Amino acid sequence: MDVLVCPTVPEQLQEMASLFSNKWNFHHTVDALEGKHIAIRCPLSSGSHYYNYKGFHSILHLALVDVDYKFLYADVGTNGCSSDAGIFYAIPFREDLEVNTLGLPEPEPLPGDDTPVPFFLIGDDAFALRPWMMKPFLDHNMTRQDHIFNY
Repeated sequence: MDVLVCPTVPEQLQEMASLFSNKWNFHHTVDALEGKHIAIRCPLSSGSHYYNYKGFHSILHLALVDVDYKFLYADVGTNGCSSDAGIFYAIPFREDLEVNTLGLPEPEPLPGDDTPVPFFLIGDDAFALRPWMMKPFLDHNMTRQDHIFNY
């Protein structure tokens, strides 16, 4: 039986970052975080509790995955009116990132540079930009370099 196990020591997370670098050319990434609305029929007497911003009733699935899309953490079943970020900021894992007790490796330079850069998770624009969370540039007023980064 497989069990979801998040790496929690710098050496394991450094290895995860190496895999992201080699496979996706995205350096210092240790995991990816994303939420997905799963459509459901409106439960009786639930009002708007499960109604999401996309215009349908749902439950949310929030997942942290590795470089090969294997689940490391999952939260399933939160009511659809919640947000990805709202779920993420309520779990203890996020607090470990905030107070730097998760075990992220010490910042080090990216290839070809000498400025130390932190290791981080990647997420979409639902999440706040933090030293431990990288996200894409917003779609409006992007430069060519911003488009390349998002790609």
